[in-house]
Amino acid sequence: MAIMNFGSLLTAMVTPFDQQNRVDNQRVDHLIEHLISHETDGLVIAGTTGESPTLSKDEKVELFNHTVKTVNGRVPVIAGTGSNNTMETIELTKKAETAGVDAILLVTPYYNKPSQGGLYQHFQTIAAATRLPIMLYNIPGRTMVHLSVETIVALSKIDNIVSIKESSGNLDAITQIIEQTDEDFTVYSGDDSLTLPLKSIGANGVVSVASHVIGNEMKQMLNSFDQGNVSEAASIHRKLLPIMRGLFMSPSPAPVKAALKFQGIDTGTVRLPLVPLSEIEQQYLKELMEYQ
Repeated sequence: MAIMNFGSLLTAMVTPFDQQNRVDNQRVDHLIEHLISHETDGLVIAGTTGESPTLSKDEKVELFNHTVKTVNGRVPVIAGTGSNNTMETIELTKKAETAGVDAILLVTPYYNKPSQGGLYQHFQTIAAATRLPIMLYNIPGRTMVHLSVETIVALSKIDNIVSIKESSGNLDAITQIIEQTDEDFTVYSGDDSLTLPLKSIGANGVVSVASHVIGNEMKQMLNSFDQGNVSEAASIHRKLLPIMRGLFMSPSPAPVKAALKFQGIDTGTVRLPLVPLSEIEQQYLKELMEYQ
């Protein structure tokens, strides 16, 4: 298996927009510097949090190129190239590869609801078409498609399928994945609030939304656990939980974009069909962050 160390705290980066809702490269640069300075080990771009459903293919490719250039090798860049169209995913993956990203994130095909056999062939076909390391993304709550433990284990035997972002919330299934895959296959929580519980059963870390605004604290929690100070890690987890939950009070990434603005980092608003937080929601989030 190809070994790829992404680190323990990866940020599912929002895509900054200007006042006309176009991708704003200057704001992208500012956000990247903020995330790296707050202990992010890697960046996942053009994922769900990056509003991938409303980014055009050209916008995604430009974002890949620009991010790689700005990051300049300081942390891994993982590009979201997955879709429910295998051939289109391969096409975008090849462009990501040309842009120089370090790995790709492939979500399970949504809407057309393939069988487990179809899922296996989808990911196997993409893996054969690229030399990039692949992180699978299992998020049945959004895609209505669940990657079974058996399919994940079978896919993990493909050389460049090296990791999974697990957002099923099923700790029993995730335990089985960790147990039944090779030690080199990495498992990341796709839910901030499950970061520590999943670390306790052997996961490698988290692909985080909350790290936009509490990156240092999340890294401290992960480091405390890794250093054997479980009670301190648990204490940090309990303290951070309200803000982790608050960042999903409405469809993401509207809350985290608002939270960033409270911290002086303007990433613009969200694109329709998503809408910004209401005034009441903004006030609640602000109080949460001040309390935290």
